[in-house]
Amino acid sequence: MFQKIVVPIDLAHAERLERTLRIGADLARHYKSELCFLGITTTTPGAIARRPEEFAEKLESFARDQAARHGVATSSHALVDHDPSVQMDRTLLAATETLGADLVVMATHLPNVTDYIWSGHGAHLAAHSSASVMLVRG
Repeated sequence: MFQKIVVPIDLAHAERLERTLRIGADLARHYKSELCFLGITTTTPGAIARRPEEFAEKLESFARDQAARHGVATSSHALVDHDPSVQMDRTLLAATETLGADLVVMATHLPNVTDYIWSGHGAHLAAHSSASVMLVRG
């Protein structure tokens, strides 16, 4: 049913994404799918990496660790964006289309009043992507 499952990941908060990672891996195992971790960084130094190449290496290492931990095929896809906070919705949408995602599994927050004005990244992706989108809370 699903051949490529994309999991957007923020390496700075990977420890908070355990449930999302487990669900993505369970689905990948069940459908014998590839699990692709998508990460977005900037050109400027950050808490995770000083250069985009270093970020890509860390994301690749994260994907290998997840493969060993969950016994599924993984890959990584690092993107560089000058201002991810402003362009995140468009960047995520373009990346999932480029990667050929059948399913996107991503963490989300509990809805609050601002969601009635601005949708979250997952809601935007679900509304505009040709892939199925599973939003995981907690």
